Amino acid sequence: MRVKGKKFTYVQEFVRLPSGMRVRLEKVIHPGAVVLVPFLKPSLIVFIRQYRATLKKYIYELPAGTLESGESRLACAKRELAEETSYQARRFMYKGFIYPVPGYSTEVIHIYAAYDLACASAQKDDDELLEPVVLSRAQVQRMFREGKIVDGKTVCALTFCGVL
Repeated sequence: MRVKGKKFTYVQEFVRLPSGMRVRLEKVIHPGAVVLVPFLKPSLIVFIRQYRATLKKYIYELPAGTLESGESRLACAKRELAEETSYQARRFMYKGFIYPVPGYSTEVIHIYAAYDLACASAQKDDDELLEPVVLSRAQVQRMFREGKIVDGKTVCALTFCGVL
């Protein structure tokens, strides 16, 4: 079975494991994504406070987004930074990647640090309810310890960039 959605495809198929056992696999085919740690200054990071309908609440996250067809990772990073924060960066540094949910998705999230930020004009997606929030490293660390930063990709990106 294959169901194609707006951004992802859901697939059910039978696969053979290295042990020889045959199992039914359910997976999400994902085009990949990026997440950024935008440093306004070495001690200040631009976050977003975003409403997540799945959770029915707002959470703190770093800017991120799904790759569009044919789009490079860096182009996606630049687009998402402008759309979600109204900043652009003069310098990006690739930090690595993660598989956020390898048990059921092919998604790979690429992590960037963004530096030398300047104001930009861009329009966010209509279905995104978010606002940029500038936090100090100390605030981020405290919020993480207090359980106020719980988004997995955000925690990983902050770790890759040495904030946590």
